[in-house]
Amino acid sequence: MSNYQVRKAIVDLLLRIEQDSGYSHLLINNEIKSRKIEPKDESLLTEIVYGTIQRKLTLDYYLGAFIDKKKKIQPWVRMVLRMSVYQMTFLNKVPDHAVIHEAVEIAKTRGHKGIASFVNGVLRSVQRKGVPDTSTIESNSKRISIETSHPEWLVERWISMYGNDITRDMCHANLKRKALTVRVQPLKISRQDAMDELDKLGFETRESEFSSQGIIIDKGNILKTTLFSEGYLTIQDQTSMLVAEMLHVKPGMDVLDACSAPGGKVTHIAEKMENQGSIDAYDLHAKKTKLINDKAAILDLTIIDAKQGDARKLQEKYEDESFDRILVDAPCSGLGVIRGKPDIKYNKQENDIYQLSEIQSDIMEHIAPLLKKGGLLIYSTCTVDKNENEDVVEAFLEKNSDFILDTSLFEDLPEIITGSPGITEMGLQIYPQTFYTDGFFLTRLTKV
Repeated sequence: MSNYQVRKAIVDLLLRIEQDSGYSHLLINNEIKSRKIEPKDESLLTEIVYGTIQRKLTLDYYLGAFIDKKKKIQPWVRMVLRMSVYQMTFLNKVPDHAVIHEAVEIAKTRGHKGIASFVNGVLRSVQRKGVPDTSTIESNSKRISIETSHPEWLVERWISMYGNDITRDMCHANLKRKALTVRVQPLKISRQDAMDELDKLGFETRESEFSSQGIIIDKGNILKTTLFSEGYLTIQDQTSMLVAEMLHVKPGMDVLDACSAPGGKVTHIAEKMENQGSIDAYDLHAKKTKLINDKAAILDLTIIDAKQGDARKLQEKYEDESFDRILVDAPCSGLGVIRGKPDIKYNKQENDIYQLSEIQSDIMEHIAPLLKKGGLLIYSTCTVDKNENEDVVEAFLEKNSDFILDTSLFEDLPEIITGSPGITEMGLQIYPQTFYTDGFFLTRLTKV
């Protein structure tokens, strides 16, 4: 595929992601498959698409210095300019003159001579003068917003919760790639044997300190190995592995996963139970339960019963005190996984957070009676917002005197985490910059 065709595909992708509010990682995978993008072009396409989305506000700030604010620009033209300035400013793989040439060719084909001339003029000016200096922005929150391409309302919100330093570091961390991590299926292979096999294939790996099953992949494409395709390994962030590690399940237990899809955590729980006992897994959407069943099947796990169901209505299906362990991995804003899904930060609004916290509280209230006395309940999210995390837990404990925070959680955490700056009275908040993982919250409650 020619450079022109690759960049044309990139423009189409960027438009679909922005206009349809689509999940970038899913659309990129579909585009690579449908257009049969060659392996040598995959990395360039992925790099430019992700980078342009991640830096959107920064790129628009740069372009604002070269474009009259009154000038109306078609969305596809703005995408061509954004992706070109991203390559010229943040990448060194392609010379500026080549980037400009490809942009002008796209403009000629998709538009007309006038648009091509406009695109050429803007990009030549950027090349000649360089992008504007963001250090002159007086407002602290706006400067962080522009430099890291996070909406200013979100930056201000995080500053009010965590202070300037943590917020700045978190925003910068969200622009950096993190290493892929996988989990071994211990009933099929040991971690060491899996790492030895990967080493033979030329991979570079490390042991995760979050889980005895975790492996960090520093180099290599795990998707193209038989270890992955045959269910010896499954992809999971290190932070998510903490859930099963901290739930303290045992073979023969009755477990409920109230918000289970796509199934990463529930399959880990089943592995910890040595595939003995029973796990009832629910998701609000029927089609997502297939994801759970598919993941369980490839990992050869048979104790998971995945069904469609609203976590807020499970009392209608079960008697009180039916489960030894319960996981509430609640639906959330996803603000902890911006690094891998950068479009999230532009699609969420502040009101979404408050609506989600109400849903999270409702789920906790309705699930709580189903836990046996002495049982454990883990509440977790992949967000870094206090309103969805500590506030939900604190409000729940105030209303439910038969539940207490299981403080032994803090003793059970892996040694690497025990000094984490995110440990609070209500649980563990992991920031993306602390361990170069997803942002994640976890706490453990017990019924007395």
